[in-house]
Amino acid sequence: MTSSLLDTIELESAPNPTVAVIWMHGLGADGNDFVPIVKELNLHGCPAIRFVFPHAATMPVTINGGYVMRAWYDILGTDIAKREDEAGLRLSQRSIEQLIEREKERGIPANRIILAGFSQGCAMALQVGLRYPEKLAGLLCLSGYVPLRDVLTNERHSANHHTPIFLAHGRADPVIPLLRAEQSRDLLLELGYSIEWHEYMMQHSVCEEEIGDMSTWLQKVLKF
Repeated sequence: MTSSLLDTIELESAPNPTVAVIWMHGLGADGNDFVPIVKELNLHGCPAIRFVFPHAATMPVTINGGYVMRAWYDILGTDIAKREDEAGLRLSQRSIEQLIEREKERGIPANRIILAGFSQGCAMALQVGLRYPEKLAGLLCLSGYVPLRDVLTNERHSANHHTPIFLAHGRADPVIPLLRAEQSRDLLLELGYSIEWHEYMMQHSVCEEEIGDMSTWLQKVLKF
């Protein structure tokens, strides 16, 4: 993993976008993973949106026998709460912050940028968004959890204390158990964040009902 700007796929809902959604994929996937969902979100009437789908760098992933794949950070074992790749998380945090800075340079202010992600990408949206020193438009967090939770209280930035957060999880998720997501939700609620919580009868995936709820939330958040 390097500090150079990540490669991305970009999709604009209309010319001259005034909103950006930076959407991080899960372990072993790439930026193509969530591109098809854009047309399903039915965001007609919203401001013009630039969707940015970055590709994580490739790295050996310990839990997968050192197999090299796209990952935001290493997974050291099955207990992701006790053994975390802090260095990898922080390196990817900086890479995503660079993408935010690029959107600002292109004329979209931080308060019109949404961070979104699935699984590891969800963890990164929370890792970055809760610490970012400028107000963001929202955090769209799917099938993931809060990483480095023990240091969040000290590291979080007040700029995003009232930023709306969409948290969604599958009740039958075998990869990141629902309990881990509930613990993340409860932590954020205890810290005073505004959480919209959804759970679905699904595994580690995305379902049609969830896409509808995401659409409703995005339309609400994007009413500036």
